[in-house]
Order: sequence, then structure tokens, then C-alpha cells
Amino acid sequence: MELRVLVADDQALVRGSFRVLIDTAPGLRAVGEAGTGAEAVELAERERPDVVLMDVRMPEMDGIEATRRICRDLPDVRVLILTTFDLDSYVYAALRAGASGFLLKDTPPADLLSAVRVVASGESLLAPTVTRRLIAEFVRRPAPAGPPPEGLDALTDREREVLALIARGLSNAELAEHLHLSPATVKTHIGRLLAKLQARDRAQLVIAAYETGLVRPR
Repeated sequence: MELRVLVADDQALVRGSFRVLIDTAPGLRAVGEAGTGAEAVELAERERPDVVLMDVRMPEMDGIEATRRICRDLPDVRVLILTTFDLDSYVYAALRAGASGFLLKDTPPADLLSAVRVVASGESLLAPTVTRRLIAEFVRRPAPAGPPPEGLDALTDREREVLALIARGLSNAELAEHLHLSPATVKTHIGRLLAKLQARDRAQLVIAAYETGLVRPR
């Protein structure tokens, strides 16, 4: 199955480089380029790509607002944020807007292509080290949050434990080892968390854990 990718960046050279990289990778195809956030939203609505590579800083409409609109209106489209700085304050806001993860622009080409495939499969791209550092840094000053996600009170003790450990940056394998569970059982717990919290993916579970106060930055 061919994955369709939209590239959104205000620098033509960057867009072109990503497009060439994507078009020469097996199973991937670039379906458009956007130079502004508004163009990204328009193209996403028209092309319905599997993944949008989204720059944060763009004219007319920034990547955060574009991400929010795409994730709100096109639930099957995944957004992968591209940023220049590994502690860019915009990244946390983008995750809150519905992005499935983020990459640095100097990420090796092979890792970027792998990230596109991971996000397209429905997973989030939050490496444990990224989760621990990024969320702990920016949850201290998030934008005002809305009401807690529906279903938080309905979580079992085990589900709360799994959610807290996800927010601390543990991978599925680490969760299984820490809780003495099988990988399949861990996946079942995560699936139930996604359903109960109405979360798109793992990234949204991390956000929910911090914003509801279940986990606090160390």
C-alpha cells in the first residue's frame, strides 16, 4: 500500500528536498507541497494524505493552527511536526492540537522515512527521551486547558497506572516488563485508554495524563 504524504514548509528548498526524499522511497509518494498553513489545510482537505509533514513557523497561518484544523476535520490524517529546535515551545502546543509527534529537521533521511511510516500506522512518534524531556518542560506553562477528557473517572486502577507510565516515557516493551504483563495485554490496556479518553494516539494520552494532573513534571 502506498502512503501519501503532504509536505508543508515555507522554505521552497526544504519542501523540495523532502519531496525528493519521499518520492524516491519505496511505498511513499508526495501528493503536494504547501508554503503556508492555510495552503496545508486546503491541500489536506483536497488530497486526504496519510501524513502531513508540518513546519511550525509559516506565514498566514502557523503550523499549530493548521494542525488543529486538520486533526479536527480530517481524523484519518496524521500530522508529523517538523521543528528546528529540540525544545521549541511550539511543539507542546502542536501536540495538544492533535499532532502525532515531531521530528527535528536535521533528522537523518532514513529516520524521517521511518517516522512517516510509524505515524501512518496509527502510532505516535514520541521516543521515551523525547517524552520525558519535552512534556516535563512545557507542561509547566501550557495554554489554558478545557475540561478533563471524558472517561478519566472511568479508568481502572491498572489503566491509570499504565497511563502514568506512558506519560513518563515508557515504551510498550518497558511497560510489559515493569508491570509483568504480556505485550498483548499492554496493547489491550492502551487500546482501552484511547477509547475511554477519546484520544487519537499515544501522544494524546501523554497530554491527557499531564493536563488532568494524573502525572506531574519532576
